[in-house]
Amino acid sequence: MTTKKQERRIKIKYRVRKNVNGTVERPRLSVFRSNKQIYAQIINDVNGTTLVAASSLGLEAMPKIEQAQKVGALLAEKAKAAGVEAVVFDRNGYLYHGRVKALADAAREGGLNF
Repeated sequence: MTTKKQERRIKIKYRVRKNVNGTVERPRLSVFRSNKQIYAQIINDVNGTTLVAASSLGLEAMPKIEQAQKVGALLAEKAKAAGVEAVVFDRNGYLYHGRVKALADAAREGGLNF
């Protein structure tokens, strides 16, 4: 059973995805946030492949904001190794606040441009 909050997020997600697409030059950085974890992927939508992925699995001992910062830094490090410099940020319908903002800021500090 879905809640109104989840339905709202899904509507926003599809509305944003009409305009946000990842290309070869600028792949899409997609964020998924659950109650316990946060996941991030860099996706090439032209080929339908995931280039880089990072998650907070194994980081449960620290606060959630710090988990998101570590995931953002790790994602930026992996992206640099894969040769990705610039991305398009897809917040996936979540508000740009809290853990999503912490992940984005850490990825920017790590060297990703968006």
